[in-house]
Amino acid sequence: MGQYKKLWYSLIAVLAVTFSILGYLGVEVYRQVPPIPQAYVSESGQTLITKDDVLAGQSAWQSTGGMELGSILGHGAYQAPDWTADWLHRELEAWLDIAAEKEHGKKYADLDKGMQANLQARMAEEYRNGGRVNAQDQVVLSDTRIEAVKRVAPYYITLYGDDPSMIKTREAFAMKNGTLPSEEARQKVTNFFFWTAWASSTNRPDHDATYTNNWPHEPLVNNVPTTENYMWSFASIVFLLLGIGLLVWGFSFLKKHDEEPAAPSEDPLSKVQLTPSQKALGKYVFLTVALFVAQVLLGGLTAHYTVEGQQFYGIDISQWFPYALVRTWHIQSAIFWIATGFLTAGLFLAPIINGGKDPKFQRAGVNFLYIALFIVVLGSYGGNFLALSHALPAHLNFWFGHQGYEYLDLGRFWQILLMVGLLLWLFLMLRCTVNAFKQKTDKNMLAIFVASMAGVGLFYAPGLFYGEHTSLTIMEYWRWWVVHLWVEGFFEVFATAALAFVFYNMGLVSQRTATVTALVSASLFMVGGVPGTFHHLYFSGTTTPVMAVGASFSALEVVPLILLGREAYEHWSYQNAAPWAKRLRWPLMCFVAVAFWNMVGAGVFGFLINPPISLYYLQGLNTTAVHAHAALFGVYGFLALGFVLLVASYIKPNAEFNESLMTWGFWLLNSGLVLMIVISLLPVGVIQAYASITQGLWYARSEGFMQQELLDTLRWVRTIADLIFIGGACCVSWQATKMVFARSK
Repeated sequence: MGQYKKLWYSLIAVLAVTFSILGYLGVEVYRQVPPIPQAYVSESGQTLITKDDVLAGQSAWQSTGGMELGSILGHGAYQAPDWTADWLHRELEAWLDIAAEKEHGKKYADLDKGMQANLQARMAEEYRNGGRVNAQDQVVLSDTRIEAVKRVAPYYITLYGDDPSMIKTREAFAMKNGTLPSEEARQKVTNFFFWTAWASSTNRPDHDATYTNNWPHEPLVNNVPTTENYMWSFASIVFLLLGIGLLVWGFSFLKKHDEEPAAPSEDPLSKVQLTPSQKALGKYVFLTVALFVAQVLLGGLTAHYTVEGQQFYGIDISQWFPYALVRTWHIQSAIFWIATGFLTAGLFLAPIINGGKDPKFQRAGVNFLYIALFIVVLGSYGGNFLALSHALPAHLNFWFGHQGYEYLDLGRFWQILLMVGLLLWLFLMLRCTVNAFKQKTDKNMLAIFVASMAGVGLFYAPGLFYGEHTSLTIMEYWRWWVVHLWVEGFFEVFATAALAFVFYNMGLVSQRTATVTALVSASLFMVGGVPGTFHHLYFSGTTTPVMAVGASFSALEVVPLILLGREAYEHWSYQNAAPWAKRLRWPLMCFVAVAFWNMVGAGVFGFLINPPISLYYLQGLNTTAVHAHAALFGVYGFLALGFVLLVASYIKPNAEFNESLMTWGFWLLNSGLVLMIVISLLPVGVIQAYASITQGLWYARSEGFMQQELLDTLRWVRTIADLIFIGGACCVSWQATKMVFARSK
């Protein structure tokens, strides 16, 4: 450890404490998970819905694309309703009408305000306290509630079928006709929707808040923010200000501002003889940009579905390529191409770390990994297609078709293969780096790089820790280990360590600066990022401690982002450090863009939805999509592009960047992303937020609200931004393709 001992101890302490918190509250998640009763019964003891019925409904919901078609408990797609909020509101309205008809012979809307208030108070008491699980692990439903459920269910059974009477509604929700062909399966889906609404409206034992902390906002049943929600929201802002203050003081007083070395007259990396495994990485670069182009084209089609529903400029393609399938491929492609870009950077650096040599059979391993990645991509896409066309037997859907969970949509079999591929990548990396530890040099920077690549190789595994019928709450816990910790955590640390290693080997920064940057950045990212995972689980069936930890630590995730302006300037300035560095201008510009979008997308738009009180009203709205697009592409997308452009420039040193092509590509990508947010996603999200705050989430996601002329126009206008962005993607991808296929001299 040497001179970096304090930094290592700090990082180890951060990881020990934060993962202890994550694990301890994980046990709490398992203990406090919303139950699925053995049965819902009538007052006379007749069984209405069993636990097996709910679980069968969960499987049927997964087979339709799950979170890629509407959302459940606030997580998923933004076009169709949130099924939890939608079912709950419809059931409550039905209850009020049934009770009014029985007692007053009128519809609820025709009663005077006093009668309405009386019925609403009785209904709230029944739903919040009368539907609890009894000693027999059953829930007794009143006759009025049973009748309400029977009135609501046919709407969903018809909607998921192909009845012509609901074609207009299906178009509004971007659902294909016959989304769920089996009527039995459609009935089961309603049981699952009912259960999520029950969990959202029933108080926990000995508590005055529901299993979902009173989410969604639903005034009819007194679902409003809890006191704890307000308290921890205010606390998160205090922690944010405290963290920023401490960081500025620490940066000013503790950072040693060493003079950086003068850049060498020639690029040191250009003198390294390429190894066979490095030469084999051209196809990785091509696969990355090919998937990138496919992803943005699918994104444009997904966005277009929000305005035409079942058609692409008048052509009905929904029966073969419905919204749920296209959105699945769009999101999965993003994961695949970004991950491939990171793997490419690692495989390029590994031989350099090994002294410019390949271990035996390294090239064979690199080629085999490429084939494995190709199989996973094509196999998972094919499985998604067969699942959503219902050509795959229902019992095989989870394993080979569609899991139904956003970002982890691929079938479990393909997910396991991807995990095997990541382990193979880690093995190929370790073969090179282990030998480097035998050298008599400072190994601190190497150690943090190896630790970060271990995180990339291993932390996809939690996505395997749940099954087809695992509780949604437990599934969400593990899913966000992948989406938040793997992508937002260890990818970030790996990128920082890899860039520090690259810039040090180029002679642009000192070894001390590179090592300190990697260690300090890792601590800063992890201190908020690990427990901050819980900010995704406020309303997924967890308790107040999860909300408290998620709110407090997720605020700290924003803290290190305030220094990214300095990082952006440093990366930009490297191109002027020496004449040879100008050739690396465009990879460096990608890293500059990373810093900007990290501040805006992850920082500003991330904190917009992080405090519990914000997310209570904004979860499931287009404000979440603003953060997702700005952070996923703006940060990790530009990182991956920067990595593959850097690799391409070294494996084909005679190929030059086309300045005109790259200028257009870079600025079209950035301006397209800005326009996508400013002229469409953010305005739609703000308008939805007003509706959610005033009337409830069900209304902000309803057919009537979302099909207003103004919102429809804002979604159409997004086409301009999408075309600009697609143009930029094609320019950058064509540049990378030209480089890797250029003839070597």
